[in-house]
Amino acid sequence: MHLKRWLTAIVGIPLLVLIISFGGSLLFTLLIIVISWIALWEYFRIVASPNDGNAYRIIPPVAYITGVFILWAAYKQSPETVVAIIAFNLILCASVGVFCFEKDSNTPAIITRQVLGSVYIPLFLAYLILLRNVSLGSSWIFFLLAVIFAGDTGAYYVGSYFGRHKLCPAVSPKKTVEGALGGLAANLLIGALFKNYLMPNQSWWIVSLLFITMGVAGQVGDLFESQFKRVGGIKDSGTLLPGHGGILDRIDALLFAAPVVYYFELFFSM
Repeated sequence: MHLKRWLTAIVGIPLLVLIISFGGSLLFTLLIIVISWIALWEYFRIVASPNDGNAYRIIPPVAYITGVFILWAAYKQSPETVVAIIAFNLILCASVGVFCFEKDSNTPAIITRQVLGSVYIPLFLAYLILLRNVSLGSSWIFFLLAVIFAGDTGAYYVGSYFGRHKLCPAVSPKKTVEGALGGLAANLLIGALFKNYLMPNQSWWIVSLLFITMGVAGQVGDLFESQFKRVGGIKDSGTLLPGHGGILDRIDALLFAAPVVYYFELFFSM
């Protein structure tokens, strides 16, 4: 498992660095769209129910289309359009659901899962595109990725070797308090390396609060996805990334941390 994790990182990280550094905002957006499609596919695979009928084959695919528009609106730096698309998505799903309900009384639950998935994945991924478009956008993306991946790695190894006290056993039996604290320590350590470059005018206590908030948000995002997997009775969202599971397993913490960093940059960065 450890070898697979590191091999996947060795292959994937250089490609990611090239796209972020030299690919430009458009290529980065296209990458995020592909990631969104894969993550949505994994999400709908997790939340699928044996009781789902024809409505499930009609309503969830709408998210793939509206998700592209959400991400493209973020690329065009039009947050108000993002909100409009989310509203349109719900109206469209509700309109289709009205005609599906007679034969499939589970339709409202299917619509709920679709709308949640559209917010959870395309909308939260849109924050990465918005962040990429700010001043020093590439550096902010590297900062976000480095802090969150360091926290994930720190939590994994500290929890594996020193974990004794369960963090949230009903959701994720293997996660421990020690692992969570190890992850937050890694968040602080890696975040501190970016402080003087990205946030030179901010006090250490403010940026430390940012690093901790990112770490906590990331861990909540991890546990949030774990709830779906527990209910769905699966270990990983997919098998695309050896040693890491699926795309959604890899970005679950990132999804929740991205808005934290974007709004910090928007309101506090100078």
